[in-house]
Amino acid sequence: MSEAGAGRWPHRDLLDLGSLDAGQIRTALVTAQGFEGVSMRSVKKVPALRGRVVVNLFLEDSTRTRASFHLAASRLSADVLDFSGSGTSLSKGETLRDTARNIEAMGVDAIVVRHGQSGAARLIAQSVDASVVNAGDGRHEHPTQGLLDLYTIARRLGRDGGERPFDLTGLTVGIVGDVAHSRVARSNIHGLLRLGAHVVLVGPPTLVPSGFAELGCEIAHDLDAVLPRLDAVNMLRVQFERMQGQAFPSVREYAALYGLDRRRIARARPEMLVMHPGPLNRGIEIDSAVADGPQSAILEQVTHGLAVRMGVLFLVTHGARASSAGAAEEGGGP
Repeated sequence: MSEAGAGRWPHRDLLDLGSLDAGQIRTALVTAQGFEGVSMRSVKKVPALRGRVVVNLFLEDSTRTRASFHLAASRLSADVLDFSGSGTSLSKGETLRDTARNIEAMGVDAIVVRHGQSGAARLIAQSVDASVVNAGDGRHEHPTQGLLDLYTIARRLGRDGGERPFDLTGLTVGIVGDVAHSRVARSNIHGLLRLGAHVVLVGPPTLVPSGFAELGCEIAHDLDAVLPRLDAVNMLRVQFERMQGQAFPSVREYAALYGLDRRRIARARPEMLVMHPGPLNRGIEIDSAVADGPQSAILEQVTHGLAVRMGVLFLVTHGARASSAGAAEEGGGP
């Protein structure tokens, strides 16, 4: 889609950011902007999805993402059903495809899926006619987390308005830590590059493979050398549960080399934005003094995630008819 076509959303699903162009990503962000004010109202609901049914099919543990999608759908006035792995026929041997098709047969309009295997969301999208939103699949992507991170950077750094809203050209953003196992990192990389930012991946070679340079990223292994150049930094959680071997000598050494603490952040610009997708491993990738400090936007990420997910649910259920203007017309605007 060309820049002139921004405002139209041709997709039934949101499975990744890698397949979207800059105009489509901006459409999602501008649409989210139209829903941001809903949470500040005395009555925190709009009728944009009244009569629609949204299913949260979370087959991997989650707290924030599940709650955020549930609340987003509720605030759009949709009916919401929640399923987990232990509460579905998957625990009895049913295939993921059959589970999805049976859920769709109940008359649902959208399925939000989180799964530990890469490609699970795409498999469901190929099996049903309902809209599918990927809430994280294996090491593949976590597109709404990527969108809310983009939204947070733009809001805090004044890039969310003007003639080209959400243009991040000229910004340098660091992604630090366990890039190899991170679906959040992959969605961030695609989104940041599409919107014009320069992306620096920082971490030990075992967690930041050189192959990521092929995407257009800068690879670095010295956080202290990189920090003074950054406008924003996203500190990734070390995903011990996904590691098949020892990626670094010790947690203590990792924290000493790549943890963002009070001493290290003194090397950064005072206005550098600090983010983290959560959950936090305090004392490992980030210290409490930084996580709770003035440069932190971690709680803002959670707040913006609600608006982003409202926007995404609106766009996928309305398909090509949806636009940022349409969000306001159907009760989404502030």
